[in-house]
Amino acid sequence: MSYRYIRYETLEQGRIARITLNRPQARNAQNRGMLVELGEAFERAEADDTVRVVVLCGDGPAFSAGHDLGTAESVAEREPGPDQHPSFQCNGGTLDGAESRLRQEWHYYFENTKRWRQLRKITIAQVHGKVLSAGLMLAWCCDLIVAAEGTVFADVVGTRLGMCGVEYFAHPWEFGPRKAKELLLTGDSIDAEQAYALGMVSKIFPAESVSERTVEFAARIGKVPSMAALLIKDSVNQAQDAQGFSTALDACFTIHQLNHAHWSEISRGETYVGTVDYGLEDWRTASALRPADKHTP
Repeated sequence: MSYRYIRYETLEQGRIARITLNRPQARNAQNRGMLVELGEAFERAEADDTVRVVVLCGDGPAFSAGHDLGTAESVAEREPGPDQHPSFQCNGGTLDGAESRLRQEWHYYFENTKRWRQLRKITIAQVHGKVLSAGLMLAWCCDLIVAAEGTVFADVVGTRLGMCGVEYFAHPWEFGPRKAKELLLTGDSIDAEQAYALGMVSKIFPAESVSERTVEFAARIGKVPSMAALLIKDSVNQAQDAQGFSTALDACFTIHQLNHAHWSEISRGETYVGTVDYGLEDWRTASALRPADKHTP
């Protein structure tokens, strides 16, 4: 298969599939084409009985800067014309009002991320640089996260877009309840060491060797019998779901849509997120991320 926005390869005699986000010029911001191709690649790895572990990584300076909100390529995908992505003509794309956004985001932001969490393989996110907002979704749906030294994690949609987090709202589970509130209300970041202390990150490797070390880590995991590995994954995921994880995700996705509807009503349909006109920082010219420091207000 040929891809435009990702790369797909197998390693270790086919036991490891590596999917690489390949929009380095946009810091791997997630346009619709990338998300559709990513879904196809995950399904390809899932269908391959030789594959034991899937590694998801990104090319260029960052793992993913989140949703693509404004590149020319992303705008062309959304607008009617020869470059419009076919996914905008189905799954609610032709409907009006809040229903269109609800159905589109459910299919391409929310339900796909939940589906990847349940992939029938062990998945490892190999992250580096900035992991922002929807970039967190791609990392969090994986079973394990490996970070390069210097990686930072942040969800800035509260401070820059006036939104209550991203569609796959795993923040209280990944950060802890109070830390989630702090990071969302400030837009501050945590580094790889802090993420490791929270249990969110499993390994931290030097940036120059993170790819090789991640493959070594994946190869070690790939030695576990595939049935045992799958049942370990399912046991942990189902224990988390019994604590309310999936129910909370569903509820928070609905709240997310209410937040969009609020901005649409306030702006009389001109925008579905907050802007500088409503006191928010312009995401295009936003200041540098501030680390979440316990001694700094």
